[in-house]
Amino acid sequence: QVQPVESGGGLVQAGGSLTLSCTASGGTFRTYVVNWFRLAPGKERGFVAGIRWTGNTNYADSVKGRFTISRNNDENTVYLQMNSLKPTDTAVYYCGCNPRGIITDPRGQDWWGQGTQVTVSS
Repeated sequence: QVQPVESGGGLVQAGGSLTLSCTASGGTFRTYVVNWFRLAPGKERGFVAGIRWTGNTNYADSVKGRFTISRNNDENTVYLQMNSLKPTDTAVYYCGCNPRGIITDPRGQDWWGQGTQVTVSS
């Protein structure tokens, strides 16, 4: 078992940047794949980015070139660097993890954090 805890959300103007963190509270991320999802108003929870144990990554088309996912195993933390933010990026961002792989379906995640709010103004 591992309990992800998200942090770093806030209010930012369009074109700005924000970095989110996902830290393991009840264990280590070392043997898990960590995926970021987001839930925007009126939409389903959707995949944003994922990172494997080896550091290999995958991104949703909507964030490619703008977002960067990385991990620091010593800190037991996964980061999501978000640049060139748009109002459509406004959502609650969730960190999910599983022991299998980068899975874009939210149902493929075993454990979830409580989420952190990101609001991008015009």
